[in-house]
Amino acid sequence: MSEPPNRAELYQQAFARAVLHRPDIRLHAEQGREFLYVAGELLTIPEEVDRVREKLTQKLVDNERGQDFAGMARLVLPRHPDEIPAIVRLLRTPAQWPGERVPYVQPHHVLVGHGGNMHGHSVQPPKTTPALPDPSPDAAGDGKGVLVGLADTGISRTAETDHPRLLGGAFVPHADKVDEAYSHDDVFALEGGHGTFVAGVLRQAAPSVRFDVEKALDANGLGTEEDLVRALSWFGEHVHVVSLSLGCFTQDDVAPEPVRRAVAALPDSVVVVASAGNQGTNRPCWPAALPRVVAVAAVAEERDGSRAPACYSNHGHWVDACAVGNRASTFLRGRWELAGDPAVEAFDLFAYWLGTSFAAPHVAGRIATMMSRQGLSAVEARDQLLTSAEFHPGYGVFVA
Repeated sequence: MSEPPNRAELYQQAFARAVLHRPDIRLHAEQGREFLYVAGELLTIPEEVDRVREKLTQKLVDNERGQDFAGMARLVLPRHPDEIPAIVRLLRTPAQWPGERVPYVQPHHVLVGHGGNMHGHSVQPPKTTPALPDPSPDAAGDGKGVLVGLADTGISRTAETDHPRLLGGAFVPHADKVDEAYSHDDVFALEGGHGTFVAGVLRQAAPSVRFDVEKALDANGLGTEEDLVRALSWFGEHVHVVSLSLGCFTQDDVAPEPVRRAVAALPDSVVVVASAGNQGTNRPCWPAALPRVVAVAAVAEERDGSRAPACYSNHGHWVDACAVGNRASTFLRGRWELAGDPAVEAFDLFAYWLGTSFAAPHVAGRIATMMSRQGLSAVEARDQLLTSAEFHPGYGVFVA
């Protein structure tokens, strides 16, 4: 009898195909240094753009000035869509700039939702699960008066009517924030329903918290730095916490400047929480690894209640906290199919999934609960939450 297909591997292969089907995205596949980037785009800062363009012209690299964003200058290299990493490496070489300062340059990186991943340690697609119980009456006021910003795939068009007790009245619906969710018919895209699942995790941790939804990822869990910057720009002082279940690796593991600037532009009173990623490495994932951001790793919880560091979770000195990553939450109706897997699962509004994507909103919800219970600011709640002992080296404080 043949072995059953490995769903984790099939899921990762499906993500790889999703990238291939996006003509604007490329994968730099150097082992241990992988990252996704926008084809034919180079980013620098306005103060350096003339020097960079002059050097590119000297190297016979055609370039055009594109539309700037987040205070960054965008250069379009129409004849070199696949050569951006090599060009960035060249421009970062001091020997190219004798007697001059090396300019700031980077690819335009692509982020992924942390319910799955493009490279490294793979996690699986969601599984069917029974409906969740109603929130406990004892927790009814947790998170009241707190607003959390969620930048994700958006949220289901029918989220409030499908989940009246968990999601009803928790957000303001807008047509441009709807998760498209399906690749065709009622078959889910690779991260269709991700944002709705994340919202449910948040509300389980803080049943009275409200949230503001912005789209930063498509239904396959892919989004550019520009997409995330645009989403973050909608969060201002009215938002207390921002929760991000997404991230990217970068060339040379350098912080992505557009994302860094967008996070820095948020009011100091806003706490940012982000998932650490699912590649099982200590390589920094952004924006989680930014100093201002609470980076959240995942813990695996077994049926007997025991907990251990999740093998898929990223970790390291840059991680601040961890929480259980395997959770049941709000989902949609539809079918999950994977090429090469004969099994087809039919979902009915709830799902079980695992990933750092689902540890991060739990931490955001616990911050909201501390705020409402103790009358704390978001910053005070964050600081109090992070005072406990480290759960495991590289995993930070465990948040129950």
